[in-house]
Formats: sequence, C-alpha cells, structure tokens
Amino acid sequence: MYAGIDIGSRTIGFVALAGDRVLLTALEDTGHEPLDTARKLLNQKYARVVATGYGRHSAKSDFAHDVITEIKAHALGAAYLYPGVRTVLDIGGQDTKVILLNDRGSVTDFQMNDRCSAGTGKFLEVMAGALGYTGVGEFGEEALKGKRGIKISNMCTVFAESEAVSLLHRGAGREDIALALHVSVVERTAGMLQRVGYKTPLVFTGGVANNRCIVTLLAEKLGVEVIVPPQPQLVGALGAALAAATTAAAQ
Repeated sequence: MYAGIDIGSRTIGFVALAGDRVLLTALEDTGHEPLDTARKLLNQKYARVVATGYGRHSAKSDFAHDVITEIKAHALGAAYLYPGVRTVLDIGGQDTKVILLNDRGSVTDFQMNDRCSAGTGKFLEVMAGALGYTGVGEFGEEALKGKRGIKISNMCTVFAESEAVSLLHRGAGREDIALALHVSVVERTAGMLQRVGYKTPLVFTGGVANNRCIVTLLAEKLGVEVIVPPQPQLVGALGAALAAATTAAAQ
C-alpha cells in the first residue's frame, strides 16, 4: 500500500492506496503537534509515503519517503477524480491557488495568493466569529439568506473584521453582512481565475469548497459549473498517494 499525507495549516489529510484504488481516508485538525497527528494516521507500514502541504519538509525529515508541492498534489488528485479537468481552484486555511492543466493533466501554469489570509479559510473563520456564528458552516448557510446591498471595501482580515462589526453596530442585518463578506471573497477569487485564464472543467478543492455560499456565488459570477469533490480537503493527500504509487511503480 501507498500513502499520501497533506499537512496543512488547519487540517491534515490522509489517503492510502492499493495500486490506484483508495483503501483508507482520514482528516484531522492539524493541532499544535502536526507530526504526532500525522504519525497516528500512519498507523501501519506503507511501501512508500509522500507528503505535501505546509508541513511536508518536516514530514520528509521524520517519516515520509518524498515530498511534492501542493500544486502538483492537487493537480494529480483532481485529474484522478475528474479526468479532463483543466483548472483546479484550491482555497485552504492560509492561501488560494489557481492551477491550470493541459488535456493530459499536466500543470501548465498557476497563480498563488499567499501574502495574507484575505479570502482564505482563516479569513472566513475570523469573520464568522466577528458576527457571532458558531463556525464557518453556519456562516455560509446564513449568508445564503442575506440580501445584497452592502459592500465590504477592504479584504484585509483585520480591517474587514472592523468594518463588519461597525456595520453590525449600525443596524445592518447579520445575514446581509455575511453575504457581503462572501461576495468579497468570490470577487477576489474570480479575479485570480480570470487573470490566469482559467478553463473548464473547473474543480474546487480545499476546505473552503465545503462552503455552499462560496460555491454558489462563484458559479453565478463565472457562469460555469463549479465541481466540488465529495471530500475536497483530501484531494491533496490523494495526489500525494498517487505520486507515491507512481514513483514506486517506476522503480
């Protein structure tokens, strides 16, 4: 069996393969000891382990046989699930990536926003807390009930939080503010996709793909279908596992 592990800023994804068939999957919070969490997921021997994500180099020095970039991991995972995919949008806890693939599934270009947390999972977590929602899931569902009319002028997490709280104190509806914040994320994301010249089919991976409001608004903004895998947070780990199996087969 071959294993892929994606050590991200918020979660750790794990996928085990036998050949190219998925046998096991798991998803855990990264926590304060990510390598300990990763070792617990790898609770048996694997012929080859490939790591990706923020913690991939630490994993390489500890238990992984090799590492691959998140760009390659998400491209491999998305192409396995959806042959013919031409663009992968990955929004995780700390960054946003747009990855272009050719008709053979190889990466041809990418763009990455990692200078701040604007538009990422962390941004949505902070905004949900500022508006008094219990989590990002409730935040997204309530945003779908909002009415348009409010515009968030700043995407910096600190200033956007201040702007949202100020709007709340001035009597604006929570759902309306929530919708405006989601619209601002989608506007930023759509801009990245358009700048890199995205093509369809478009597959959305990462934790933010679980936010139904973001998916709905993005599809409306672009006028295309946005494909969300059943487990979007495991696509990177799947790609790492596929890399492990492919490398082993070539040796």
